[in-house]
Amino acid sequence: MTEKQPPRYRAIRLWQPKISNGSTVRSAPVRRIGTLLAALALATVPALSHAMEEPAPDAATLTEITDDDWSTTAVLESGDTLAGLLASFGVSHREVHAAVEAMDGIFSPRRLRAGQEISLMLEPADGDGQRLLGLKMRPNVEQDVEVRFDGDGYVAQAIPRQLFPSLNAVDGEINRSLFADASALEIPPATLAAMIRAFSFDVDFQRELQPGDRFALLYETLHEHDGQLAKPGDLLYAELILSGKPIGIYRFTPESGFTDYFTADGRSVRKSLLRTPIDGARISSGYGMRRHPILGYSKMHRGVDFAAPTGTPIYAAGNGVVEKARRNGGYGKYVRIRHNGTYKTAYAHLSRYGRGIKAGARVKQGQVIGYVGSTGRSTGPHLHYEVISNGKQVNPRSIKLPAGERLKGADLKAFQEARERIDALRERHRPQSTIVAVRQR
Repeated sequence: MTEKQPPRYRAIRLWQPKISNGSTVRSAPVRRIGTLLAALALATVPALSHAMEEPAPDAATLTEITDDDWSTTAVLESGDTLAGLLASFGVSHREVHAAVEAMDGIFSPRRLRAGQEISLMLEPADGDGQRLLGLKMRPNVEQDVEVRFDGDGYVAQAIPRQLFPSLNAVDGEINRSLFADASALEIPPATLAAMIRAFSFDVDFQRELQPGDRFALLYETLHEHDGQLAKPGDLLYAELILSGKPIGIYRFTPESGFTDYFTADGRSVRKSLLRTPIDGARISSGYGMRRHPILGYSKMHRGVDFAAPTGTPIYAAGNGVVEKARRNGGYGKYVRIRHNGTYKTAYAHLSRYGRGIKAGARVKQGQVIGYVGSTGRSTGPHLHYEVISNGKQVNPRSIKLPAGERLKGADLKAFQEARERIDALRERHRPQSTIVAVRQR
C-alpha cells in the first residue's frame, strides 16, 4: 500500500503597491495621501503600522484549487445558519459537523449575519446528497476564512487580507450642516461619528455650530489593492473652529493602554458624562416648563428630548452600573445607570435594549445601551435623556462637569512628541494644492 501524499499548497504572492512620481490634482479641499505618505508616517504614527505588517508565512498559503473548482455561491438569509445552509445542499450531517468543528478557534459561525456570501465546492455523493470539498467566505474586510477537505478531514484557516493605509487631510466649512458638509468631502460616517463623540463632552452640536464655522481632520483609511475603501481607520486629529475660536484634539495612548483624545496641553477631553448620548439627533424639547404634548397642560420637563429615527443607537453617558432596564410607566422602555455617588442618567422611550443591558450590568462610556423608540407616553420616536445629581433631575446642558484628566510625567512627554509629529503631518499635508499619490500596479 503506497503512502498517502500530503496535500499540495501554493504560496500566494500578495501584491505590493508601487508609487509613481505622477500626481493628480483634485479641486475639492481634501487630499488622499496614498501609500507613499503612509509609509512616511509609519515611523511617526504607530496607529498606521499594523496595516502594513506582512502576514504570517503559513497564513498566506492555500490548497491548490482554482477558482473554477468552486461549485456555487450561496447567500445567508435571515434566520439561516451555516449548518442549515450546508444541509440544504445535501451535505451529510457528519460532514457538516466536521467542517464546522474545523473552524473552532478560527471563526465562530454564530457571528455570520444575513447577506453573507459563502462559496461552496461540492461533488455528487452516493444517493441524492453531495460531498463538501470546501467552503470559503469573507466575514469581514480584514480576513478570509476557508475550509478544505485534505483527504483525511477538514482543515480551516483564516487568511489575513493585506489592506493599504492612507492618510487623509480634510479642511471644510460648515454651510448646511456638519454632516452634510463632511459627507460632501467623502469623510467616512464612522470617522465623523468618532469626531462628534470626542467633542460631545464640550460642544453642543445642536446649538453651537453656525454657518461659517470650520472643521479639520487628519484620519486614516484602509484600502483594497485597487484603491477601493475597505474600512475607516483611526482619527488622529480633529479641530473645530466655532465663532473664530479653535478647539483641537489629538489621539494618544498613554501607558495605561486606554486610547483617548487630548487637548494640546495634554488634558483629556473625556469627562464624567456625555452631554449628548446620541449621534445626529436634534433637540426637540429642552429642560424646563412646557405644555405637555399629550396631557395638554403645563408641566416641568426634567430632561432633554432628542428626536431621531427609530433604531438610532443610544450610548451610555458614562461608566457605571445599570440600575433599571425595564418598562417604567410613561417612560416606556427605560434604562437608568448609576455612575458614582453623585450622578445617575436615565434614558426613556426606547424601542429595545442593547445587548447585555440588564439590572446589575456594568457599562462603559459610549457603549450602546439601547435604541430610539416611541414606547410609553410619546408622540413619536425620540430619546428622553435625564441627568440625576444627588437624587434630583438637573439640566444636562447646563451642568458643570469635572475637567478631564491631565497627562503627567512620562505620559506627558510622550504625548508632546506625538503631538509634534501629528502637527508636522498636518502642516506638510495641509489641503491647498490637494495632491493625490497614485498607486501603480
